[in-house]
Amino acid sequence: MTVFILVSGVFTGPHVWDDTASRLTAAGAEVRAVALSGLGGGHPADGGDIDLETHIADVLRVVDRTVGPDGREVVLVGHDYGIHPVLGAADRRAGSVARVVYLDSGLPQDGVPALAAVADQGMREEVLRLAGGGAHGAGAALPPPARDAWHLWGSTAGIPDAALDRLTALASPQPLGTLLLPLELTGAAASVPMAGVLCTGGGASIAMVQARVDFGEPALQALTDPRVTFFELPTGHWPMLSDPDALAVTLLRAAAGKGHRLTPAGAVRPEPFLLDVPELPRERTGTIDLYLPPSAGGPRPALLFVHGGPVPPDARPTPRDWPVLTGYARYAADHGVVGVTLDHRLHAVTDYAVAADDLADAVERVRADPRVDADRVALWFFSGAGPLTADWLGKPPPWLRCLAADYPVMAPLPSWGRLADRFQPVDAVAHAGSLPLVLVRAGLESDGIAATVERFLGAARACGAAVEVIDVPNGHHSFETVDRTDESREAVHRAMGAVLRHLTA
Repeated sequence: MTVFILVSGVFTGPHVWDDTASRLTAAGAEVRAVALSGLGGGHPADGGDIDLETHIADVLRVVDRTVGPDGREVVLVGHDYGIHPVLGAADRRAGSVARVVYLDSGLPQDGVPALAAVADQGMREEVLRLAGGGAHGAGAALPPPARDAWHLWGSTAGIPDAALDRLTALASPQPLGTLLLPLELTGAAASVPMAGVLCTGGGASIAMVQARVDFGEPALQALTDPRVTFFELPTGHWPMLSDPDALAVTLLRAAAGKGHRLTPAGAVRPEPFLLDVPELPRERTGTIDLYLPPSAGGPRPALLFVHGGPVPPDARPTPRDWPVLTGYARYAADHGVVGVTLDHRLHAVTDYAVAADDLADAVERVRADPRVDADRVALWFFSGAGPLTADWLGKPPPWLRCLAADYPVMAPLPSWGRLADRFQPVDAVAHAGSLPLVLVRAGLESDGIAATVERFLGAARACGAAVEVIDVPNGHHSFETVDRTDESREAVHRAMGAVLRHLTA
């Protein structure tokens, strides 16, 4: 028999698991929902301050009461912040735990506090302010969010109004020590099989985790272990409230070792660009590569391709050498336009300002090249580079002839927290005027990213912006790489044709 030990996230207690627990029990499993101290479980027995170690001890007590000689398999499930005490307990009882399930959570590391996983910069600053200089915020707590502010902690997609009301009414202040005390791990938990459940309403997906593995992020390479599996749920950050049936089925499958397995970095050779383009030479200067038209002539228009992200700083190859970007740049050069790829420093969602500066510098250097017509330039953004479009939408320079975006993120994802007003394309498009916009939309996009695109298009329609939408109905995010179909090829031709028309008119 499987025994699920369920640990909830910030501000919440065992009540959030009620519907999921009843479904797991009906399927023949046992369930223990842990009441963490201060979050539905009172206070520690010794009367001391509540911190991460307190919560690890809470989980350990339940594990020790559950493990017995009857062969029951213990599966620890940590949602959101709850993965930190879960992982701490698994590290100390590795021999007693059959599997750890990361439910729409981060990947905690030794010596790192849970605060590092809080995406919203303003919320992190508020925690530090409340701590008042105390190393672990002894005795202090972060107030729970108001009903309309839960989205700052994750997507609320799918949560019924009554469930959101109850979540708000039963929420507890989060003791600061639980967020500030670093997690201490010996490494023993690495021997425990794990499963990751990603809620796509927040923008997460298995494909994105695989991409980060392929980038070579050291902390993620362990996720390619065959004992690690992944699942997706098409809902928001609280699936136990929005879709308890699907969550229960997923947890049962995870406990049985089922699910998607990732491919190790480098195991699959990158596919070439999906179109046949000539192998034109490039000129590399600093962080910029130029692909020049093969025929001589006067100054030519330029088309800059802006990679998405975040991309780890040690990723190899760097984005300007990715086949999809070099392919687009060569396509442009073959059609008489200077194709440009560049590397910018979008290494984390907190890096949009520095990435924007990198892009602005690259644009000016390209425009200063005597082989480039400085009055005819276009920008093409991909994926996570979407927020960078806001600078150019908000005040389009006269030389910007077109702005394009492929499967872009056009508003902050719930897992990102708040971005500065400067990086809000949904607001900036009202100032785009007559700037031609080309947006390539993947029909099989993740729910979270698709929602940002629809918000942007709604704002564009409201202000009369000139947006041409090119749909790829059966395409996924990064369709040029993952969907090597005639439909994808046609979409690339159509998008390039539209941009080149605006650029060369």
